This record gives sequence, structure tokens and C-alpha cells, in this order.
Amino acid sequence: MSESKPPTPTPGDTYKGWLFKWTNYIKGYQRRWFVLSNGLLSYYRTQAEMGHTCRGTINLATANIAVEDSCNFVISNGGAQTYHLKASSEVERQRWITALELAKAKAIHMQAESDDSGDDCPPVPPTTAQSGGCRNSEIQSTLRTLNSKVEDLATCNDLIVKHGSALQRSLSELEGIRAGADTGEKIRQVTERATLFRITSNAMINACRDFLSLAQTHSKRWQKALQTEREQRIRLEETLEQLAKQHNHLERAFRGATVLPPSFSNPALGSKGDASDEDDDNEFFDAMEDPAEFITVPADPKYHRLFSLFFTVSYIVCLSFPLELEPVKQRRTRIPDKPNYYLNLWSIMKNCIGKELSKIPMPVNFNEPLSMLQRLSEDLEYYELLDKAAKCQSSLEQMCYVAAFTVSSYSTTVHRTGKPFNPLLGETFELDRLRECGYRSLCEQRSFPHHAISEKGWTLRQEITLASKFRGKYLSIMPLGSIQCIFDKSKNHYSWKKVTTTVHNIIVGKLWIDQSGEIDVVNHKTGDRCHLKFAPYSYFSRDIPRKVTGVVTDKDGKAHYVLSGTWDEKMEFSRVMQSSKGENGTEGKQRTVYQTLKAKEIWRKNPLPEGAENMYYFSSLALTLNESEDGVAPTDSRRRPDQRLMEEGRWDEANAEKQRLEEKQRTVRREREREAVKTASSPEEGTHQDNYQALWFEKTDDPVSGESLHVYKGGYWEAKEKGSWDMCPDIF
Repeated sequence: MSESKPPTPTPGDTYKGWLFKWTNYIKGYQRRWFVLSNGLLSYYRTQAEMGHTCRGTINLATANIAVEDSCNFVISNGGAQTYHLKASSEVERQRWITALELAKAKAIHMQAESDDSGDDCPPVPPTTAQSGGCRNSEIQSTLRTLNSKVEDLATCNDLIVKHGSALQRSLSELEGIRAGADTGEKIRQVTERATLFRITSNAMINACRDFLSLAQTHSKRWQKALQTEREQRIRLEETLEQLAKQHNHLERAFRGATVLPPSFSNPALGSKGDASDEDDDNEFFDAMEDPAEFITVPADPKYHRLFSLFFTVSYIVCLSFPLELEPVKQRRTRIPDKPNYYLNLWSIMKNCIGKELSKIPMPVNFNEPLSMLQRLSEDLEYYELLDKAAKCQSSLEQMCYVAAFTVSSYSTTVHRTGKPFNPLLGETFELDRLRECGYRSLCEQRSFPHHAISEKGWTLRQEITLASKFRGKYLSIMPLGSIQCIFDKSKNHYSWKKVTTTVHNIIVGKLWIDQSGEIDVVNHKTGDRCHLKFAPYSYFSRDIPRKVTGVVTDKDGKAHYVLSGTWDEKMEFSRVMQSSKGENGTEGKQRTVYQTLKAKEIWRKNPLPEGAENMYYFSSLALTLNESEDGVAPTDSRRRPDQRLMEEGRWDEANAEKQRLEEKQRTVRREREREAVKTASSPEEGTHQDNYQALWFEKTDDPVSGESLHVYKGGYWEAKEKGSWDMCPDIF
């Protein structure tokens, strides 16, 4: 059966073919299909196995290649792996030896490059224009390709020198021997080395031909691009000249209509209006030294005059009335250190077993100087994940970022054992980070509705109520309600719930927090789903503590991504290439084995500020949440006096103020219940009626998720802009 003649090996190409491999003394040499690619030599029983089953692989960067006789050769990496191979002919063996040596030289070169840090090449600065960025990327890609070809030429040159020297030695030895028994062996060696030299020379010629063709092709394109740049530069210079002239004419016209202050007058200008064009040009370029003032002008000449007029007028107005940009507010980075007050914990907690914790009056010693509304807003610390999700073209990839955002909201709780203040009815909290981060949010104490909207194209809304039970040794906090995220561009609508938080060692020992349970993040538009599992901590488990795993599936249940990590440190995601059923697990369930690509980090926790252990373990965002701000509503948590006193370390005064506010709220609640009884049709109906209506939120049924929740009805930010808070109740 005839086979096609293999091509001459070329550096960087994949080389394939049949070889005979020694297996054992019973079967001897067996025919195997070998593939040489990227410095790795792999073999298969048949060509059909290439897609799924590799029988063995050896790395040529650390391998030795030795020739035994006319058809046999050996590849070994130091004892761990040794392949005894045999080619069908001497010429075929020479082709394989040449291909293997080329691949080995290139693998050693690539390994040496990877050992270097890679910092020798400075990064290319990003460009603002899309066309410039594409062109820059294309040039960089071409340069990398040309550099690779140059490396191939260097490799071939080294091999030619090596084999040429060996050929020269053989020829010298052949001249020095006498006719006899050794003549045939020497002639065979010379022939073998001459063949090897010829194959290597052919490889060198092919590499030179590829390099020359590639260089000629891109040389024409670069010359054309250079000519285009020159033409654009000429048009820009002409446009600048027009701007200079029109600027001078408009400035003279402006002087004729308005008397400028002395600070804006130009001493270089004369009082006469017939200045030369040369003077106009000089005056313009003296005033406009910074080229960054310009924006790109359309190439079509019909736009030049209109744009020049607009730009020049705008420039003169800016000279007369300079803009004062409001600087970004510098947020605080510290709060007063937490005082070290002793408190007999058991004397308070022994009467709380089995009761709803939110209904029990607690001293501020158990609290942290933030309200529950502010803690809810802390979920936005890693808002960048939603910004990235909004840019995703694939809904499955977008799901990965949404799932990572879900996990990131728990990272702030790992050391936060303090209880947030229970909000008073009608209390609000705004988090306006529109200028710094592109989003702003609002919460209100009415089953804790939270609404956040971003300029990057996403909206987050959540409605969470907490049910907590004290069990004697630990405290369980069960969040009720759901969270929803909607993306403007794709209209993808996600929803999920929170897991249970457990605070251990309430009575004896050091307090520590754990998160456990499962979360299903659902895309209601596409049917995609991500199932996240928060593993509870166990002394007997081999897994890392605080472990989180997840699988992203489409509407048909096919897995596409796998997520893994911990909720207090980082999360990674990897694309699923293939899945199969594995062995049964400890519970008798059959495990699914996912074959994935290399994992990529999708989220990592920000480091805590210096001295965080003395500031309630607050994150950088948490330190700013209770910072005083002007213009917020009178019901904002920042204005709460007991919380402010606690932050300042005045805990005795804070406890007294906390009792006053709670008693005031009870009085208001009793008055509201009496009003409800008066307006109700029966006493029983009035007893259970809660007639308090949220000020900024209204309850509605979500048509997508089918859930009933409070949504933002608008008006808050408009009221803040006007400074009109007459509708707000007096709660402090």
C-alpha cells in the first residue's frame, strides 16, 4: 500500500507520519501514528485517535535524540520516557531526525524566552481611535510573525553549521583512509550526513522564502498606510490654517462688540483690522500651544468650515469664561478605633434563646457603626463585575460575571462579627458614586428595598428581610427575598437569593462566620442557569474552607463553564470542553467529570485597609458609608445620632440615644395602629393592618420573574437636586 511522501520539515510546522515503536519482546515493533507539534512528540495507535486518545507524549526541550543505525533512532528524556523508533527507510529516518532537531532547538529557545520575565518589551500604549487601535494591533501581530520567522532562520542556520561541520569532518576522514574494509562504512556516514545537510538546507530555503513573501506582502500595505497618514497630516495642517484665520477674524469681531478685560487682551494684536495673514498665523499658534485641545476633524471638506466656526467660537467663550470642574471628592480612609469595652455577654444572651434577634433590644456593644441599609449597599463594592458583564456578547459568559458578583458580596463578612443597626421605619440611605464609579443606589426601610442603577448599562434591585435565630452556641441569619439584575443592552434578566450566614462561638471562644447553602442564578430571558454551592465548614473535610463551586448551564442543561474558589478570597472560571459521568461519590450519586480549559481569575478580594482590625474590619468602601455628606435626605442613615456616637467611641451616650429612638419608634407605631383601627371596617382588621407606605418605593409584581417586590418609583434624586425634603418623616 503506497503512502504519500512526507514534505520537507519546516521550522514551526506540524510534522506527522507513521513510525514503528518498540513495545515489548512479545509484540516487538508496532506501527504508530506520530505527531510533532509545538516541541511535543505524541503518538496514537491510529489517525482516528488524534481527537480523543493520546498514547504518550515527550517534551523535546529536555530530550536526547540518538541514531542507532540506518533506520532506527532513540528519543529519551533522561530515563522517565524512552521511545525506540524505526522508520521505513533511511531517507524517512533522516526527515524525522531533521524535524525533531528543528523542533527541539525551537522548544529550547521558547523555554529560555518564557524563563525571562518578559518585561524587556514595554507595553504599547492604548489608543483612543478604534481604527488606530486595530492598525496597531495588526502591526504588532505582523511583527510577532516576522520575529518568529527570523527565529526559524536562526535555528536553521545553527543546524546547517552543525551538519556542515560534521560533513566536513567526514570528508576529511574519507580522504585520509586507505582502501579497505572501513571504506564502505565511511562512505555510508558521508552519504548520511550529506543527506542530512541537504534536508536542512532545503528547510532553510523554505524558511527564507516564507519570510521574504511575508515581508513583501506587508511592506506594500505599510507603504499604503504611511501614504494615508501623510495625506491626513496635510489635510489637518490645512484645517489648522483655516482655524487660525477664522479665529483671528472672530476675535477681532468679538473685540469690536465687547470690551475685553486686560487679562484677556493680546499685546501682539494691533488696533488696526488689516493685519497680514502671516501675523494671523503667528498669533493663533502662540495662543494655541496645546494640540490636545483639538479633536479629529472629518475628512470631508464640507464639514471643515462649520466645525472650524463652532470650535473657534467655543474656544473664545472658554477664554472669556473658563470652566471650573468640580474635583472628585476625597473619601475618608479611617474612622476612630473601636473602644475596648468589657460586657457580660451571657447575662444578655441567656434570655434570647429561640427568639427573633431583630426584636430584642441590644446595647451598641454588639453593633458596628453601620445600619443594615448601609450593609446592603456594600454589595456594590465589586460593581466592576457588573460593568464587565454588561460588555459581554455571550449570555453564558455574562452569567459567569453575575455569579462572581453574587459570591463577592460575602467577602466583606469574613471578619465582620458586629451586628448592623436595625433601621428605623422610614430610614433611607443613598450611595451616590455616579462621578467616581458610574452608579448610584438608594435603600429604604420597608422590607429593605434596594435600587442601584449604573451608567454602564445595568440595574440592580434587591429586597431582603432577615430572619435570625439564636441557638445557644451559634446564631443563624436567614435572608429572605430575592435579588435581580437587568442589563439594558441585552435585556437579560437575572435573579437569585442569598445563602444562610452562621455566627459561631457566641458564648465561648472567638467569633467566626460561615456561609453555607446553594444559590441558583437564573437568566429568565435565555433559560441559562448557574448553580452555586457554598460548602459549610467542617473540621473533618479535606476541602479548603469557605469553598464555592458552580456550573453554568444553558436551557438544555448542557454545561459551558465551571466556577471555583472561595467566597473570602477569589473566584476562577474555566470553559467546559467535554463532560462525562465519573465514579460514584460518597452519597452514591454519580459524579460528572468536566474537561475544561485553563482556569482564569474572574474576581479577587480587595485587601483590607491598614489597621482594619481596629476599625471593625471595615473595607475601604465601608469606611466611607457613614461619612457625613451635605444634601442627603433627613432620613439618611448618616444622620442617625446613636450610630454617629458609636462611631466616635462614645458608647454610653450611644446606648442612651438608641433607647430614645427605639421608644420614639414604638410610640409612632402605636399611634399608626390606632389610626388603622379607626379606618378599618372591623377591630380585627385594624389590628393586623399596616398602613405605612414606603416613600420612594412601591410594591408591584415583576412580569419576568413572577415575584412581588418593591421597586423604585422615582423622585428621590430630583428632590435632592431641589433640596426639597418636606415629604420626609421626622424619625431621628
